[in-house]
Parts: sequence; structure tokens; C-alpha cells
Amino acid sequence: MKAARLQVLGMLGGLVGVWAMVAGGCASEQQQKGHELYSHYCMHCHGENGRQNEGFNWSSMPDPKPKDLSNKSEMGTFKDEDIFNTISRDMKDTSPGGDKIGDDDFAVPTMPTFKYTLSEDEIWAIVGYVRGLHGMKLEFKVEDRKKELAAALQTAQGKFDQAKQTYEAAEKKASDEAEKKSEALKKDVEVDESSYAKELAAMGQAKKELDAAQVALNNFATRPGKGVNVARPDLTVKPEQAAEMVELGKRLYSNKYGCNGCHSIGEVGGKVGPALDRAGFRLNGTWIYRWVKNPQAMKPETRMPALGLSDAEAKAVTMYLGTLRATKSDVQTDKPAS
Repeated sequence: MKAARLQVLGMLGGLVGVWAMVAGGCASEQQQKGHELYSHYCMHCHGENGRQNEGFNWSSMPDPKPKDLSNKSEMGTFKDEDIFNTISRDMKDTSPGGDKIGDDDFAVPTMPTFKYTLSEDEIWAIVGYVRGLHGMKLEFKVEDRKKELAAALQTAQGKFDQAKQTYEAAEKKASDEAEKKSEALKKDVEVDESSYAKELAAMGQAKKELDAAQVALNNFATRPGKGVNVARPDLTVKPEQAAEMVELGKRLYSNKYGCNGCHSIGEVGGKVGPALDRAGFRLNGTWIYRWVKNPQAMKPETRMPALGLSDAEAKAVTMYLGTLRATKSDVQTDKPAS
């Protein structure tokens, strides 16, 4: 009995130790955030443990299938920055004659980007969680990155302030010279703006760098699309351009933005999002356009990320989806029996 009691106490002590580790930071706030984000945005394709054919959408996706994130022998060959750049990137058009794709570019359309949806801090949290799926830890110093961005903003602010001061001094000098000439000649003399054009250009460039540094720091902690509403689009198209636009939208749907990874048309495509067989009947064109530009602005909890579509691309995809007008009987016939 004494031995059994000691065994139970030992087990309880072990559990207390685990909870102490969690409370003490083993399961840090960043790790918890990574788990929550992974569960919401990634698990349906990559699975709870990152294994192939574990996520409910895995088998429905076109090739190449999602990687086995639990495979340390493969995942261990990637740097933290490599995983980050896969999650946060600009999408590439993989169509023949589409975007130029370098040897180091990740260009799998059905793996979406979260560059326009999540903050940099959130993406690093996902990277850290993914590292844990194959028994590794995040080595990238996230806090140092935040400090680096803050320092870059301070430097850009100083550069702008100096450029502004130099510009104002040059402008004042030109204005004073014009005023002296005006008094001497007893007539109005225009300010020679060309005399401070160089300083004006330098200030403009410094302002761009300051704005970029501010955006980078903001995006570290704040989601880039938060609070950004999409303006009502003009979806009119000349009749002779309509077919070309629809074809472009179809190509973007599959070969650049990988919509078929999550949505199905007929029996082809994923099952995370709704089937789009009848999108032309069910969905309003303006709604489609605004949705594909910034889904979170319309439904903050949606799993669908903003993919960085340009206005022209969003219009083309909208037009393509508008052509999908299967009848209810067609859809029911095409679906496998449950």
C-alpha cells in the first residue's frame, strides 16, 4: 500500500511539474497563440499533428499535397525564415507564360499566403508551432526583430526630420533671394523653385522610407487588412473583353491563388469552403469582389485569408465565378451518394 501511495504521489508530482512548466512559460503565450492560429488556419489541410492525410481537406486537394510537418528529416533542413517566407509571400502565377519563378521561390498555389491577413508576430507564432510538430524549437529572435523595426523607424524619422529641415532652409533661402531681387528691381520676382528641387526630392524619398518603416512596425503587431474596407467596384466590361477576362479569372482561380484547394466545382476541389458550382446564381458580383479582396473585413473569423489580389485580378475572378451556373439537379447528380 505504501509503495502504491508513493507511486500515485509521484504521478501527481509529475503532473504538478508539467503544469508548473506551462505556467512558468514552457507553453508560452507565443506558443499558445501559434497553436490557436494553426488550428484555425492550417489544421484542415495539414492535420492536427502536421501529418499527411490527417487534415479533413488533405485528400481533396490537388497535387502537390501538403508537406508532412512532423517529418524532422525534411523539415529540419529549412531555416525558420524559410518557413516564414512560405507562409508570408506573394502568390505566383504558375500558368505557362505566367510569373517568373526562381529556384528558391515557393510556388504551390493551393498553399495560401497569410502576408495580407496576419501580423508578422502571428506568423512567427505559427512558425514556432510548426517547429514543435517535428520536435524542434524556433531559433529566430522575434523580440529582436521587433526592436530592429522600432530602431529602423527611429532612424527613418531622424532622416526625414533632417531632410525636412534642409528643404525648409533651402526654400527659405530661395524665397529670401527672390524678395531681395523684388525690392531691388521694384517688381515681383518669382521664387526659383529649381534651386531647392534636390532638397524637395530628398525629403520626398525620406518620407517614403519613413512611411514604409511605420507600416513594417505596424504590421508586426497589427493585421495588415484590419479595418480596411474595399470600395464598391466598377464591374462593367466591354463585351469584346468579357471572354478574355473570364479566362484570366479561371486561370487565376487554379494556377495562382489556388482556390480549388479549398473550394470545389463539381467533384473537383477542396471542401473547406463552400462549393462554387452555383456561384453565378448565389453570389452578387460586388460581394464576390469585396470578399476576395479582403475576406476579414466582411467576416473577421473566416478561415479564408486575403491573398493579395490586385483590383484587375479580383475583377477577373469575380467574372469567372459569375459564369458558374450549374442547376440544382446537376449539382445533386454530380455529388457522390452519402
